[in-house]
Amino acid sequence: MLKIFKFIIKLILLLVLVIVGINLFVKFGGERYLRTPDQVSSEPRDCIIVLGAGVYGNGKPTKILQDRLDRGIELYKAGAAPKLLLSGDNGKANYDEVKVMRNYCLEHGVSAEDIFLDHAGFSTYESMYRARAVFGVNSAVIVTQHYHEGRSLYTARRLGIEAVGVSAVEKDYPGDERRAVREFLSREKAFVQCLLKTKPTFLGDKIDIKGDGRVTW
Repeated sequence: MLKIFKFIIKLILLLVLVIVGINLFVKFGGERYLRTPDQVSSEPRDCIIVLGAGVYGNGKPTKILQDRLDRGIELYKAGAAPKLLLSGDNGKANYDEVKVMRNYCLEHGVSAEDIFLDHAGFSTYESMYRARAVFGVNSAVIVTQHYHEGRSLYTARRLGIEAVGVSAVEKDYPGDERRAVREFLSREKAFVQCLLKTKPTFLGDKIDIKGDGRVTW
């Protein structure tokens, strides 16, 4: 009985080590591609991918999303890439992250033809998969908060995008503890998704990221 108990304990410890190991592999495997704004401005890429987050019912972005958009717009104006790909959730008629993101960018001086919308970016994995498969993105700057960059960059590069990341200005947000737990679990999921190359919810016709973004509105 004691031998069985010891075996179970060893098995549990091994499982914990594997889970933690995968998490660190995804996190640091992606974070090594983080850059400063100055670094990416001297190496133009196909586009800047700004990942969606919550929006308010009044059509305004939440603070976490606004900070992502501000960084993306800053990089666009600095010449890091000629196009913005705004990827978010528009899965319901009364909830449209990308429309809010588009309007914010227009209000802050981004040219309409340079704004591409991915309405089916339901997750980080799906955003990256669709960026490569639908929009033909080969190279990109990914903008999100630092805690999210490791997984985003790992996923993008595993799916064939030569991606670097620039984090939004680091701040504390309500719900940070909850997001940290969710991110830990999401890294495990991302590892499996990238391994299996699972298909996203939607694909669709190809769209040239070098063209006019208004075709995606």
